[in-house]
Amino acid sequence: MSGSGESPQQKGSFSPSMPEAALKVILLRYTPNPEETIALAAKLCYSASDIEALKEKIEAKDQKTFVERLRKMGHLSPIEHASFTFAIEGISRACSHQLVRHRLASYSQQSQRYVSEEAGFDFVIPPIIRDDPQLSAEYEKCMAHAQEVYRQIVRKLNERGIRGEAANQDARFVLPNAAETKIIVTMNARVLLHFFRQRCCTRAQWEIRAMADAMLQLAKSVAPVIFNQAGPGCLAGPCPEGEYSCGNAVETRKKYGQFPAEK
Repeated sequence: MSGSGESPQQKGSFSPSMPEAALKVILLRYTPNPEETIALAAKLCYSASDIEALKEKIEAKDQKTFVERLRKMGHLSPIEHASFTFAIEGISRACSHQLVRHRLASYSQQSQRYVSEEAGFDFVIPPIIRDDPQLSAEYEKCMAHAQEVYRQIVRKLNERGIRGEAANQDARFVLPNAAETKIIVTMNARVLLHFFRQRCCTRAQWEIRAMADAMLQLAKSVAPVIFNQAGPGCLAGPCPEGEYSCGNAVETRKKYGQFPAEK
């Protein structure tokens, strides 16, 4: 990524062991030495030193304690200088619609206009439906019907000389929310902290929660100081959901304590 100062290597991927085995999250890029970048941005505000001198001082000292203090103080604007780019596949359109509601992020999503689904679209089956043989059979029958109608529309439009994206853009109207999609998302660390607070919560929908957990594990593996206490709101205090709380704060804290330890 030219001009971004980001790491050129793919750092890893995480696929949770759950019925939605197609879910895959990959950390593509991230700001190198994110804690140093954050410390430089924060200390510049209060330092008379020039940038090169300040940079040398910061690189010569472990910035863990300073970044932790920023986070505890709620001084989060410097944290915005660290960014993380994820590739996500195996999620439904229902899930991606929830994801893009987080507006302070950049998204590039596989297009149903330019990518034909005539050969067959993949889809996500909710676990509660997958576990019921009768519901699962009806669900898959519905997917097969949507696929056949999609093909019929494309064929009819082709016969009228309407092809490619011109046909796809209208045929896609019959595709369900269950249709699988792929998306690349970039968020800065401050936005990610908010995203994890909202979407790792047990009240979040199961699919986006699984995706958020995977993203958190990857982000924490490369920036443990920033994401040390990241997760649902009940990790750092009382549940912010009030009367809608799941009542499982103790179990939730235990779960997120099992995430990778700080390096």
